[in-house]
Amino acid sequence: MNIKAVAKLANVSTATVSRTINGSPKVSPDTAARVRKAMETLNFVLNTNARALGSGRSNLLGLIISDITNPFFPELVKAFEDIAVSQGKEVLIANTDYDPDRTMHCVTRMLQRKVDGVAIMTSEISEHVISFFLKRKIPVVFLDTGEPAPGISRINIDYPAGVEMAMHYLTQLGHKDISFISGPLNLNSARTRYQAFMESSAREHLSAKAEYVQEGNHRPDGGYRAMQRILALEHRPTAVLTSNDLTAIGAMGAIFEAGMRIPQDISIIGFDDIQLSAFTEPPLTTVRIPHKDVARTAIEALLGTQDPPSKEPRDGAQYKIQPIFVPRRSAGPIPGEAHSLKRRRADRLHV
Repeated sequence: MNIKAVAKLANVSTATVSRTINGSPKVSPDTAARVRKAMETLNFVLNTNARALGSGRSNLLGLIISDITNPFFPELVKAFEDIAVSQGKEVLIANTDYDPDRTMHCVTRMLQRKVDGVAIMTSEISEHVISFFLKRKIPVVFLDTGEPAPGISRINIDYPAGVEMAMHYLTQLGHKDISFISGPLNLNSARTRYQAFMESSAREHLSAKAEYVQEGNHRPDGGYRAMQRILALEHRPTAVLTSNDLTAIGAMGAIFEAGMRIPQDISIIGFDDIQLSAFTEPPLTTVRIPHKDVARTAIEALLGTQDPPSKEPRDGAQYKIQPIFVPRRSAGPIPGEAHSLKRRRADRLHV
């Protein structure tokens, strides 16, 4: 069954059928409904490969992420796909599992499917991958890596601002001994957060002891083991900032296993604000990365650098996403200070 049969049954031109399929506003709602009914009656399924050959566009966008088991990424995938579908695009998804070597395999899969653009929402990217896209003139947007060039855009998450908000919150609560559980330090985004923690500690005049910084793996088991090492220290910190929420959740498990309370004995703050974070006990204080903003920006960057087939892609741009601090109940005053804080507040009210 082809487009001519659909046009004949709906009593319209083949051009009208094509416009309906592509969601053109030039087709009236009544006509579009008639065309869709004809397609349903004839069990017509669009041959996207044939359309790609004819138009030079596949209407397929690639999305490469780090870890499909990390709830942050499915939330990002859903936002990306929702926006892409609203733009008449389909999405091909690949997962690197934080493996830089696997990234090139994911890229190759994308190109085999002739995607119109690729959003690489992972920081484990080599210069080889960047030059690969430059040579092929395919629109691409990177997260936290690469430099803008023809067809290439970059989205920066302002991790330092997020770390600074978390650290300021803890110091306002009286904390001076603050630990940090980083992500794998071979990743650019993890190194950026680690560096932000060290710089923030210096600004707040805190002594960032070497043993207070422990490396995790962005997963709960890594957070759990790192927290065990922290709890084994002779002088324990009173608060812990983590590289992401999964790390924080694993660390919370180690704290509870040690018979300690959160935040009465130790405070903890995550990063990302996955949906699960609001339902831990206690609910996790965290730094939100607005995944919908990331997804929307990525698609805008890809579509903004597209040009008609065979022409040079437009110049890419650099975008910055601001995190948002989300206070909940996992961070509180340093041990022994909660009562004195309440007393000082009561005294101020009676002055």
